[in-house]
Amino acid sequence: MEAQEAVAQRYEAPRTVDEAVALLAKHGAAARVLAGGTDLLAQLKSGVRHPPVIVDLKRIEELMQVRETEGGLLIGAAVPAAELREHAALRRWFPGLAEAVALIGSEQIQGRASLGGNLCNASPAADTTPALLVSDASVEIAGGAGRRRVPAGELCTAPGQTSLRAGELVTSIHLAAPPARSADAYLRLIPRTEMDIAVVGAAVRVTLGPDGSCLAARVALGAVAPTAIRVPDAEAALTGSRLDAAALARLADAVRAAARPIDDKRGSAAYRRQVVGVLARRAAERALQRARSEFTSEARSESAARAKSNR
Repeated sequence: MEAQEAVAQRYEAPRTVDEAVALLAKHGAAARVLAGGTDLLAQLKSGVRHPPVIVDLKRIEELMQVRETEGGLLIGAAVPAAELREHAALRRWFPGLAEAVALIGSEQIQGRASLGGNLCNASPAADTTPALLVSDASVEIAGGAGRRRVPAGELCTAPGQTSLRAGELVTSIHLAAPPARSADAYLRLIPRTEMDIAVVGAAVRVTLGPDGSCLAARVALGAVAPTAIRVPDAEAALTGSRLDAAALARLADAVRAAARPIDDKRGSAAYRRQVVGVLARRAAERALQRARSEFTSEARSESAARAKSNR
């Protein structure tokens, strides 16, 4: 009987965003959106959720595409992680986000999981959210009142909660083209070698000047607060420096001070505070290495041109 109750009574697979919005308006809060299903299906099987209606986004062509634009990348909310992690432009311009996407679940899960679903699940430990925060990402949202765009950092408001209004869904994630001599990196710590939830996650993006000093930095953390967070003090610690040992030490101190972790079965708050400093420093070092050496001269020129057109 419990297994029967856990199965949705109605399944809808709209072909357009307008059809999906209409279904959400019709069924209200009772409807659940399926952008990948890797979390929702597990909740159905365990009996945590009993939605009478599921609206599957996987047949909406607009939500299943990745497009390069003059201003960067536009990623459909339902694009499978397995496809996204191999996308050449994403790997070139946002290698940290690409490696975060590649960490979502197992090889099988990657075929269903999506960037939009990972974000909207609103887990504080989601791997892609810190990477999106340092990538200057924004999210396009569709609803009965039309479409709007918000910074990715404003979408998740608490564990399992978002700022989406009734009847709204995320349609795409927009990534602004990175400035010249920029690179990002994402690292996490998990109890096992794979298929586990992050104890701590850290993403860093740095932009270097012609002399090799840090012109700008973005630092974001996961699993150490109710939502993923940016750390302005850590960014200030890197900006203007040569990213030397002293600057990296200031970065580590800043992220530890900003962290607000909890004690749970995956790690204590004290352990998380210690580890987050280590991971942030390593992520900064990896981003620095990429900014210095991984862009070919051709990629640097293209990056500068795209950044200029995006201003």
